[in-house]
Amino acid sequence: MKGGIHLKSKDKAVFVAEVAQDKKAKDIQVIELKDLTIIADYFVICSGESSAQVKAIADAVDERLSKKRLHPSGIEGLPYARWVLMDYGDVVVHIFDEETRAYYGLEKLWLDAPRIALDEDKDTLGGKDKRAISK
Repeated sequence: MKGGIHLKSKDKAVFVAEVAQDKKAKDIQVIELKDLTIIADYFVICSGESSAQVKAIADAVDERLSKKRLHPSGIEGLPYARWVLMDYGDVVVHIFDEETRAYYGLEKLWLDAPRIALDEDKDTLGGKDKRAISK
């Protein structure tokens, strides 16, 4: 992430959730882990209805964060697009197909972790104006 635009962890996680939402991802969750583990400050977990949609979501996240000069330290699972993991250090993005997500139940491992509320019916996400974060 050297040379990238600095975004606070929460803002980055919400931005990723917005990108996933724009690509019609299902059941988007932003889980705050910063006081629970050193793995990451936030997980963004979402689902696509097909491997093509999973790949499209991952590509959109990569493209939109790359425009902000933010690049993952690693991306796993893209060739099969059943579970794509994108590691941005403080934010880890998990994009599943629905069957794989149900099988692993990743968010169930973090039941006690706070969630960032997403408003999928309005033009806001996480209580912030989407237009303000997208710029």
